[in-house]
Parts: sequence; structure tokens; C-alpha cells
Amino acid sequence: MRTSIAPAIKSKSRRVFAFNGGFFKQRQLKRILSLAGYDVRFGLPKEGDFIAIWGQSPTAYRGKAVAKATNASPLFVEDAFLRSLHPGRTASEPPIGVLIDQKGPHFDPSVPTDLEDILTMNPLDDTALLNRARGAIARIRDAHLTKYSGVDPTLTSPAPGYVLVIDQARGDASVTASKAGDDRFREMLVMAQEEHPSCPVIIKTHPETLDGQRPGYFGQKDVTDRVSLCTEPYSPWVLFDGAVGVYTVSSQMGFEAIFAGHKPRIFGQPFYAGWGLTTDEFPVARRERKLTRAQLFAAAMILYPIWYDPNLDRLCTLEDSVNALDANVRAWREDRRGWNAIGMRLWKRGPLQKIFGRVTRMTFNKHSLDRPDMVWANKPGSQGATRIEDGFLRSRGLGAELVPPLSLVCDDLGIYYDPTKESRLERLIAKRVNLRPDQRLRAENLIDSLRELGLSKYNLGGKDFKLPVGHKILVTGQVEDDASILVGAGPVCTNRDLLLITREANPDAIILYKPHPDVEAGLRKGVVPDAADLSDMVLEKADMAALLAQVSEVWTMTSLTGFEALIRGCKVVTTGAPFYAGWSLTNDQGTVPKRRKAKPDLAGLVHAALIDYPRYFDPSSGLPCSVETIVERLKTGEISYPGSVNRLLSKIQGRLISHKFLWR
Repeated sequence: MRTSIAPAIKSKSRRVFAFNGGFFKQRQLKRILSLAGYDVRFGLPKEGDFIAIWGQSPTAYRGKAVAKATNASPLFVEDAFLRSLHPGRTASEPPIGVLIDQKGPHFDPSVPTDLEDILTMNPLDDTALLNRARGAIARIRDAHLTKYSGVDPTLTSPAPGYVLVIDQARGDASVTASKAGDDRFREMLVMAQEEHPSCPVIIKTHPETLDGQRPGYFGQKDVTDRVSLCTEPYSPWVLFDGAVGVYTVSSQMGFEAIFAGHKPRIFGQPFYAGWGLTTDEFPVARRERKLTRAQLFAAAMILYPIWYDPNLDRLCTLEDSVNALDANVRAWREDRRGWNAIGMRLWKRGPLQKIFGRVTRMTFNKHSLDRPDMVWANKPGSQGATRIEDGFLRSRGLGAELVPPLSLVCDDLGIYYDPTKESRLERLIAKRVNLRPDQRLRAENLIDSLRELGLSKYNLGGKDFKLPVGHKILVTGQVEDDASILVGAGPVCTNRDLLLITREANPDAIILYKPHPDVEAGLRKGVVPDAADLSDMVLEKADMAALLAQVSEVWTMTSLTGFEALIRGCKVVTTGAPFYAGWSLTNDQGTVPKRRKAKPDLAGLVHAALIDYPRYFDPSSGLPCSVETIVERLKTGEISYPGSVNRLLSKIQGRLISHKFLWR
């Protein structure tokens, strides 16, 4: 009995013959099957081989006929319950997971499938498994993910108190497997009104019916003074919140409704009916076990599917697939209107187009009422423009050397380094005071990875130094005309001033000074000519991660190194107001905004700053991705260093900037 993805991965591939072109044309589907141990091929099977059959598709009869004639075993394949942004039928998007069943399609109640066997016989009592299930339910709900996640959670929700009736695509395999049709859908609509006589009824249409690909069972003819059609791309989780009852024949939305707290009324025989979590009009007699929501989810979403990571091209856990889908969905939701970028330098336009222009191509310097404006954080822009800046795990190499970023932050309120106004990051930090167990685990795993791998913003590596014994304080140099210094440093606003105040406060400590990489490279302002006199050691081109592992304390104006030091357990003293100051995690010598009253722990701060706030881009796959993917890329070194051409361009750019020339 399957207990994880591992049993589906064979030490030796099993031959699988297919008589449906989709198994060969859909490269990602074929790749998932290959990784799961199934070698899909043309030809005539022998006894002991498998025949791949796509559910109950129009071509399924071919595979069934060949299986019967050759004694090969059928292998039923279907999309997993989290699939993609849009239906594969309408957008040709590959799935992020598949269901593989040797007994029958999961939606066929006429036979006990592998999924039903798990639901019936697996103990489903492992605490860690059930905790994973609860965490994944909350994560999917928070991110408004569903089978087809191209929904808009910002749509104004209907007034609560309605009954939700779920339409389906006409002739859908799960409907016909339940021996349902028009009469069953009519009966369901009538019963919804009779059982809730004072409530309006909303019929939620199926995504595939909106563009005319497939008809549904309901339409305008069903609209009355009580009954309305919902054709907008509402998130199911928003609709569940306002519903007093949910009615379906066999839709996956009925499955999701269970995890929103409903006990849906079922007029078919879907896989999730019969376990005590639904009210069944046509019960399946053999299903007698009573399950909890977490047990049902664990079986159907963790144990049964084969999940795939499209960024790293490997099989993975449900959580990793959710990370990948969430990143893709976030990018689509934020970018689908298109962006107009203002005043962006030429070298930035290509990377920006790859990151923000995948759904709708960006325009540059063309104001439009239909598109929001985007501007680099320290540049002038239109009122209400979204400001962008490099993320906190940026690259392997310097931005000043024109190395494209792996992450960018978008802020519709302010920008993280400017304490004079509230930023979106501040709100996210305040929101992460109380983490769910799954959120805490994710943040703590990320912290462990950053520590173990020695990852930082630029990941330059560098020299190792033998440091003297004693109380060592690291003073981090910064670019003195950097925007974070100009708006957030306060009275101590030069590297020399920072060295002086650190020595004054710590006369007996060993003061170590680390110049900023851009300053060392001769690209930015901030040289301290007498640094050797003001410190015990000047650590040029030092490996920052190695330094943080050896010092007790870090003093900084507004440097991101202070955040990286917190991650590594160092005491951090700030003389300015960086984004991580003011939350009771640092010793703040400067003035921090009074609005920062929340008290998150380190995991909460890391979740907000490295998981919630940035957008990540995977240069290998060309797809949006999670922070975990970027950590993996940096770990394996699959991100190239800047070449000599980039270095030359960065020098030219520096000269042009020094003459107040804006490279457009």
C-alpha cells in the first residue's frame, strides 16, 4: 500500500504502452511518468506490461481493448487535484502532478480503486502525516489554490447567506461515472431551494464552460429572482466562506468544500463521498469508514498522487509542488494586466521582461490607465506606482556588475528600506507574529539551509581570515549614497562614523571592518581611508558567511548583513532604521518607527522577508519559483558568474551615472 511517493519509483522502469497521443505530446506528463518509473513507448505490449489509459477519455477504449487482448495491465492516469493555472484543455498547460491507479480511475465508483483502498485500509494515524495534511490545507486555502488556480481572490464576494450549487462540464467523466445527467442536476437545484427557502442560490459555473470549450448543465434559462449564475473567476475559498450550504454532483469543489468546513450534499458518487464528511444522496455501500478531514486530505493529496517540481525537474512532496504552483499563480495574478516600467536602465529591461512580462509583455515609459506603473525604488515615479528593488537573496555576483537578480521585491505601499513611510514588508512582518506549525517549519528549515550553506545576498564567497581571540564585533561597511542610507541611516550616515561610534561604545572589543563589495570593486562610494586605524582588522574581500560564524556581535547602519547576522544567531546593533529593526530582535541605537509594535520571533521575520515579500525567478527553467528553489540553485552553483562584458558595461554605467546621465 502506498505510503509516500517512494513506492511509485521503480528501481527498474516498467514498460508502459500508450494509445493516446497525449502521453507522447505532453512532455511534462511523459517526464513525470518516467521519473515515477514508467517507460512510455509505442508498440505492442506483452503480458506483464502496462497500458496507459487516460481516465475515461474518448480514446480510453483503445487501451482497454489492447489490454484485454494482450493480458497487459491497465494503468489509469489522471491529473492530480492541484493541476495548473488554467484547464489543460483551454491553455495547454502541463500538470504539476498525476494520479496513477492500477485498478480504475479515481472517480469511478463501480470498482474499489487504489485511492479507495488507501481510504479504506491505510491506518491514516501517523501524527506527522496528519500534521502535514492540516498545514497543506491551510496553505492551499490561504493562497487560494484549487485545481485550476487562475482565480481572482480580490473580487468582491457576494453577500453571505447564499446556497452554493456547483455546475460541471457536460459529460464530464466523473458525472457519467456516477450515472448522472440533466435530471440529477435539476433535482439538485430544486432541493437546494427547498432546503433553504429563504436563501438566494448561486450556481458556480465550471471554468471550461466560460470560453465555450464545453457546455455545462446550467445556463441563463435557470436564472430566476432567487437563482443567479456566477461566471466570474471567484476563488472557491471565497465562495465557501459566504455559503450556508454546498451542493454538487461530483465536482472537485465538493472535495474542497469539506476543508472549508462544509458538509456538502452530494448527488453523485465521487471519491470523497461515503466517509462521513458528506451528505450522500446515492451512497456507495462498501464505503463505511468514518474519516476526519485531515485523514481524507492525507490520503487523496499526499499518499495517492505523484507530485512534480517543474523548476528542479524531479518528483517531490505535495508541499514542494504547492510552493511551485503558488509562485506561478502569484506571478499570474500580479502580472496579467501588464506592467509599464518607468525610467528603467537598458540592462535591466531584459531581466524585468523575463520576470514580470511572461503573462503580458511589459511596456517601458508608456503610461496607460489599463496598466499599473512600476518604478525602481529610489527613482521618481507616478503616484501609486509599485516600487521594486532587489530581493534579499539576490544573485551570485553584484548588481553593480549587472548580474541579473534571482529575486525582486514589489511594494505597493512604500519600500522596505524607507522607514519614513509604511511598507508592505512591515505589514507582512506584523502578520507573522503567530505562525502556523507548517509556516514555522518552513521558515526554520529555510534558516537552517541558509546557515548550513552560508548563503547571503550576493554569495560572493571570499577570503578566510584567522581572527584574534576575544569579543569580536563586525562593523559592516555600506555604499554611502545608497538609498537605504539616505532615508534610513539618521545621524550616523558614513562608514567612518559607524566605526567611531562602535569603538566608542566598545573600547575593549576587537573591531573588525568589512567594506561593502561594491565599494571594494570601485563601483560605489564609501571608502574609509583610515579604516585600519579605526579598527583592529580590515577584512577586504572576506567571506561574509564565514565571518558571521566567528563573531559575537554586528554593528550596522542599515545593512542587510544585520538581518543575515540575526539568522546566524548574532547580536545585532543598528544605528539606523533597517526593516528588521524595531521588532525587539535587535539593539536599536537609532530612531525606529513607532508603528513597529509587533514582536515576531526570528522565524516570523524570516517568513515575511524571505518567503512572503519577494518574487523569485529561476533562470534555469525560466519560471517563477519559491525561495527553496533559489536556495537549491545557489547550493549547486548552477548560476553563472558575471563575465568580462558585464564588468565593462558596469564601468561604463558608473561613469555615465557620475555625469548625471540616466541610461534609458
